[in-house]
Amino acid sequence: QVQFVESGGCSVQPGGPLRLSCAASERYILHIYTTAWYRQAPGKQRELVASISNGGSTNYADSVKGRFTISRDKAKNTLSLQMNSLKPEDTAVYYCNAEVAGVSGLFAWGRGSQVTVSS
Repeated sequence: QVQFVESGGCSVQPGGPLRLSCAASERYILHIYTTAWYRQAPGKQRELVASISNGGSTNYADSVKGRFTISRDKAKNTLSLQMNSLKPEDTAVYYCNAEVAGVSGLFAWGRGSQVTVSS
């Protein structure tokens, strides 16, 4: 059973940086699938933040372009999200998962990692 474990979330002041990491339980996930970061704010639906294809192409939500960078380390089986210039509206629980043909959440969702941006 594929599992994702997200880590790195914490409380940070507006304008600050934060780096999230995601460990996938199966090595083939990052080699075969597009993997992505999602987030869900209180009272809102989960949304795509950034994705990276198995070929390395990246895609970002308009709200995070220029501030967030998605990357992966296939050797370590990890997915990362570098977040800079954080805003209060970035506050959410962040999740990682895989997707194919635009269908997100191919596998069971992990517990996520809470990011709170507040002064």
